[in-house]
Amino acid sequence: MGKLIKNHWARLIIITASIYQIAASIQGFFWPKVFWDFVTKNLDGAVKPVPVLQILNLLLGIFGVAWELPLKYFAGTMIHRSIEARLVIYPLSALAAALLYQGTNPALYYLIGMGVYFWGYSEGEVVCSEPWTLPKKSGRARGVV
Repeated sequence: MGKLIKNHWARLIIITASIYQIAASIQGFFWPKVFWDFVTKNLDGAVKPVPVLQILNLLLGIFGVAWELPLKYFAGTMIHRSIEARLVIYPLSALAAALLYQGTNPALYYLIGMGVYFWGYSEGEVVCSEPWTLPKKSGRARGVV
């Protein structure tokens, strides 16, 4: 059996959350509602008449997909390989998703993905410069004495 590579697993979870967040924001344009409207009506201005929260969720969802499935010129940069940067940005995406009524599920997926990224970070995993590859082993070459 192989070893679980947590940052690959977290990447799949975050991609799912980002795509779900994009879909939730598009749905939010048609049915604008803040999740916390049962507590207070003060947040209703974020979704109507100007859909600020929906646009923010759309942009953060597109950013999440672009970060986890990078184009060739972005893959391998320091920002792409940084788990720390992901652990700073993704809570903001989760917060924006949690405020939108249609975005509660992506918010939970973001939280799970961040937990898995933190687990991998605490075990010393690194994100490779080329997506979906394994890190190169350091040390002597196999078969050479």
